[in-house]
Amino acid sequence: MTEKKILVTGGAGFLGSHLCRRLLKEGHDVLCVDNFFTGSKNNILDILTCPRFDLMRHDVTFPLYVEVDQIYNLACPASPIHYQFDPVQTTKTSVHGAINMLGLAKRTKARILQASTSEVYGDPEITPQKESYWGHVNPVGFRSCYDEGKRCAETLFFDYYRQNKVDIRVIRIFNTYGPNMHPYDGRVVSNFIVQALKNEDITIYGDGSQTRSFQYVDDLIEGMMRMMNQDGFVGPVNIGNPNEFTIKELAEKILHFIPESKSRIVYKDLPPDDPKQRNPDIALAKEKLDGWEPKVQLDEGLQKTVDYFRHKLAIV
Repeated sequence: MTEKKILVTGGAGFLGSHLCRRLLKEGHDVLCVDNFFTGSKNNILDILTCPRFDLMRHDVTFPLYVEVDQIYNLACPASPIHYQFDPVQTTKTSVHGAINMLGLAKRTKARILQASTSEVYGDPEITPQKESYWGHVNPVGFRSCYDEGKRCAETLFFDYYRQNKVDIRVIRIFNTYGPNMHPYDGRVVSNFIVQALKNEDITIYGDGSQTRSFQYVDDLIEGMMRMMNQDGFVGPVNIGNPNEFTIKELAEKILHFIPESKSRIVYKDLPPDDPKQRNPDIALAKEKLDGWEPKVQLDEGLQKTVDYFRHKLAIV
């Protein structure tokens, strides 16, 4: 593979830190850009001294002037607790961030990948979700800053592609978990693991029958890089694990991996606009990305993630 100068926005976050590490392993020069709202230097401590790695504190809502060959645009808080903390800034990160990074890609003729999300499907009325499904999204709800921000970002990517011939790639990421997740980001996997390790009640919102598909982070990074480096297909394409589990099943599995936990499962009211189902159709990814499909199934991935949080929380 030819060595490239690669920009990763949100590079100190959960997904970005894994991507930076993988790109360095492939022999590329990596510029990690992050404003550290949800990202952390702790996620990239092991690569800070790598001669091919540079770190820049920067907010993508402001223009950036660098010379790069590829751009992975991952910058945006992705958990409800974080993206609802400052919803206006969340929307600006998705929309202004997309405009600024697309402008950079246009100027440098770089290929740019947008990390979009399954949230563009909203609370879906069909399952599994195909890329051709336009979604069922509340434009004025509490989740709208993220859902509609990401939808608008996709619009901008395709308009820059059609109008300015920018070389784009768009992926839609489904629920992803693994090491480097923030322990208090409000996502269901990290929530349940941290609660179980601390012997707190495991909180299920609703009756636990709502389903999710859980993808281990290594599988996502592989799919993301394959999408960036293939020619002729711009997306959008779903990157996720199609195996579906109820939230209650997830809680029970986590308790299985933390047998010493004294946690009980408790139920609370479902938040507004919480989707009942989330399950990717990955036929297009298999076709276009050289047979890509998830390799790490839930039990294996949960064990690795529990081990990470045990160390993170210093709980032996």
